[in-house]
Amino acid sequence: MVESAKLIKLHASDNVVIVPNGAEAGEGLSEGIVAQSDIPAGHKVAVFEIPSGGAVLKYNQAIGLATQAISPGAHVHDHNVTLDGLASPVEGGVKSRVFVEPLTQFKQATFLGYDRNNGRYGTRNYIGIVTSVNCSATAADYVAKHFTKEVLANFPNVDGVVAFTHGSGCGMARHGYGFDNLTRVLSGYLQHPNFGGVLMFGLGCEANQIGLMFENTNIEEGPLLRAMTLQDEGGTIATVNRGIEMINEMLPVVNSVEREPIDAKHLTLALQCGGSDAYSGITANPALGVASDILVQHGGSVILAETPEIVGAENLLIERATNQGVVDKLVDRIKWWQHYTAINDAEFNNNPSPGNKAGGLSTIFEKSLGAVAKSGSSPLVDVLLYGERLRERGLNFMDSPGFDPVSITGEVASGANLVAFTTGRGSCYGCKPVPSVKLATNSTMYARMEPDMDVNCGRVVDQELSVNELGQQIFDQLLRIASGEPTKSEALGVGDNEFVPWQIGAIM
Repeated sequence: MVESAKLIKLHASDNVVIVPNGAEAGEGLSEGIVAQSDIPAGHKVAVFEIPSGGAVLKYNQAIGLATQAISPGAHVHDHNVTLDGLASPVEGGVKSRVFVEPLTQFKQATFLGYDRNNGRYGTRNYIGIVTSVNCSATAADYVAKHFTKEVLANFPNVDGVVAFTHGSGCGMARHGYGFDNLTRVLSGYLQHPNFGGVLMFGLGCEANQIGLMFENTNIEEGPLLRAMTLQDEGGTIATVNRGIEMINEMLPVVNSVEREPIDAKHLTLALQCGGSDAYSGITANPALGVASDILVQHGGSVILAETPEIVGAENLLIERATNQGVVDKLVDRIKWWQHYTAINDAEFNNNPSPGNKAGGLSTIFEKSLGAVAKSGSSPLVDVLLYGERLRERGLNFMDSPGFDPVSITGEVASGANLVAFTTGRGSCYGCKPVPSVKLATNSTMYARMEPDMDVNCGRVVDQELSVNELGQQIFDQLLRIASGEPTKSEALGVGDNEFVPWQIGAIM
């Protein structure tokens, strides 16, 4: 990254630069460039003549093609850049030929967490009420609301009682993507290490039968994992009363569990970015990539997700794959999305969102190049279906939409017990039962939304820290948060309504 007072150039070969503080028409910029029009903060200008049809280069990668000749100092954005005619690396037939060896030597770090005595380790200690179908959502909410802070005052080791409700579970085929997604998510939450106890509510007649799901996913009921249906219990009142009784029975047991030193290899970090801007790929995402690499070096795991937001940068993951099977699975997921968007009259460049474009991102290729930076440089060891259980320690990719609550729900179901969420436009996201650390890409937004932001990554542009220094600080903060230090969203009590399984397929 090359910086000057008014411009940021990410690679010597780039023909565009970022104007971090914006510029007025006629204002002289460094490198002898004069702004031809008003340039919003974080947007791009050309530094060389770009012919019509020529590649627009950022990160030394093509982020689009010029729709007209673009002269030095001209604003470069979606009004003169297109993806039409620019193939993604997958469409170009990219294959990894030299596979990367996974890490085998690890450093030592610990956090204070909860040993569930089943090979899983939690960073929080909640009791969850998970619904099999939307029809049981209200009863679950009633039970959760009974357990106020006052009721839980005698159980200081219990972080809370939370209902995880959703809008699905019936009116769906009992096979295929939609049903499989829901099954993986619900079974993943039922067995998540951040729960000391779980109660599952169903209606009774839904397509997503609790008994069948338990059988298919090898889940067994016990004192800390209970299930019931409203129809069998006799309706709402009886179910709510019985649910309160069951949780009252769990509380002393869940409260008796205490934090103890646990190896950092048992941390799994979900990576996410939302409300991105031009700074995302300069500050927060690469710094989080450094923290991700450090966690992998300690034997931990990282999950990158949001398939539509790696398109155009998938070659950067393919080049780090540990074997051809990993490459094939990643390519398969991207091709599935190409088909899925086509049959729904959409295209990948519907993303970036309006907020992303206002922040300076012109195409999905540009956004993807910044988004992939969150994953650091570690070998890619596996590709997971949405909500699929983590199999390999190290860097994993999980298939998901780019809609943050849906994507993170899948990552948590896969086993993530920490979330790191970068944002340039601002986010108020929380993620019970998993702490969500929000990283601001720029100092202006951080100052405006400080009650919601955990880390100011704008310090990189402000030249207070290097990316590597910030990455180490983020890793250290993740260890503290895994050990119980509350995030901003936890202090605000945010996270009860962000459980959103990916709904796909026919609703009948």
